[in-house]
Amino acid sequence: MEAGFLTFILASFSVVYSCRIGITDWNNVVVVREGMLTTLICNDTSVRGPVTINWKVKLFCTNEWKLIMLASTNERISGSALKPSMQLTDSNFKDSGVFSLSLKPEAADIGFYSCLIQQQEKILKEEIILLVILTVSVVPDVPIPQYSTLRLIASVTPDFAFTKVTWAGPGDITLKSEKKSKTNTVAKLPQVLNNDDGAYVCMVYPRGNSSSRLFAFNVDVTVSGPLISTAIQAHTSFLLTCPGVVGDYVQVNWVPPDTRNQNNMKKVFDYDRWRGTLMTNQNEKLQMAGLPYNPEAGSFSFLLTPDLKDGGLYVCEVLLNDNVFSQRTSLSVLKVKIKKYSSKMELICLYSERSQVRKVEWKHHNVSRKLKMSSSSLGSITTSLPLPITSDIAGNYTCVLHLKNGQAIQATQAITVSPKVVQNLSKESVDDTTSSPRPSLTALLLLVPLVAAAVGVLLWRQRHISDRGIEQSLSVHSGEAENIYENPEDIRQAPPQGPVYMDLKPRGEDDVYKELERYEQCQS
Repeated sequence: MEAGFLTFILASFSVVYSCRIGITDWNNVVVVREGMLTTLICNDTSVRGPVTINWKVKLFCTNEWKLIMLASTNERISGSALKPSMQLTDSNFKDSGVFSLSLKPEAADIGFYSCLIQQQEKILKEEIILLVILTVSVVPDVPIPQYSTLRLIASVTPDFAFTKVTWAGPGDITLKSEKKSKTNTVAKLPQVLNNDDGAYVCMVYPRGNSSSRLFAFNVDVTVSGPLISTAIQAHTSFLLTCPGVVGDYVQVNWVPPDTRNQNNMKKVFDYDRWRGTLMTNQNEKLQMAGLPYNPEAGSFSFLLTPDLKDGGLYVCEVLLNDNVFSQRTSLSVLKVKIKKYSSKMELICLYSERSQVRKVEWKHHNVSRKLKMSSSSLGSITTSLPLPITSDIAGNYTCVLHLKNGQAIQATQAITVSPKVVQNLSKESVDDTTSSPRPSLTALLLLVPLVAAAVGVLLWRQRHISDRGIEQSLSVHSGEAENIYENPEDIRQAPPQGPVYMDLKPRGEDDVYKELERYEQCQS
């Protein structure tokens, strides 16, 4: 078996060596990835007038030239080597002097390309271009499972067309590269993690004449489960997603919030769908999600209803055969608390997983009102309100959390007017109503004591006059009859027969009107 393998290697080497016999020099080298549109440059701006352009190819490991196309001012002839993707870049080449050829090469198109410019059967210029094909393989297939070994393989054909191939990782970090065969160069990265995502660069250094010192090609590598950075309000249901593969087994690991050390990672959930057993569930707030997910069929995701302390880093790993697919979620939890003191009320906004938070702020529904904020500890921001709460202070207070990725969430707390303030306002309203009676009512109320005083004086004078025997005359009118009573006692006992008139005659110092004036002066 070993002899057969060595025979195969020697045979391959002899084929490669025989393919090198022929053209040993060229004007330019073009390295391109298979299927990528490229241009074989052939220009001569000094050429004017009627010219003929002849493009032909000598494919790798062949000994004959084949016509691609023959073009002049008046006609164009297609050769046997012409492919649908091949065409001149400028049809007005006789005036522009641009004779370049564009194509999308495949592996079978490797070889030497000749650009021959003629004018009246005179060769003005011939350019020999070596077309080199680069093939890149990424193993395993993207997305790369975490903790696996990433293998980047660059294959350049023909092997004599380059001096070396190197690889660089994200951030222009040079990777160790090894040449495994005449055409293949390999770079490896064991135990890949999510932060190994990014663009890897393959650099090919051509041999001989070349317009470029090197040819660089980007290779995008994605590790399964890029980091999801998000936030949610406490006690709100949150969908914790897992890799979108149908797996055999799932486990969820958790790193508590604001913990940098990955050694604090704890397994909080795992489930084996083949055994149909739930092996671990250390967090009752974490449950497997239902439709459209189906754990029994290997489609996994979780529902989490977190408190403040349940933030942090969650890693959901789905195992399929020997491969591990991972999805990481960094979760900040937002919570609002109220503390009351004798003279003030504090609104406290608490948040976790601070490393992904850009800023946190309090806002009032009246945007023109600026709030004073303070922070007594990491992961909290406070605004204070004086007590009692008045109408200009009351309203909706919102804590807004901004993540570094631009996402924002908020929690709103409604603050109402203090009950004592409401009672005082009601009492003031009643006092205002009773202390401002209408003018007509005020006048009537002022007349009441005056009238009462006048009546009292009259009654007092009446009794005083009666006692002193002062003469009074009363006339009682009833129809046409007229009775005169000389005795005052008879007046009190006689029933009235109609309107009664009292004639108070002035008696000097004892005049009743003068007595009324004295009473009013005393009242004043």
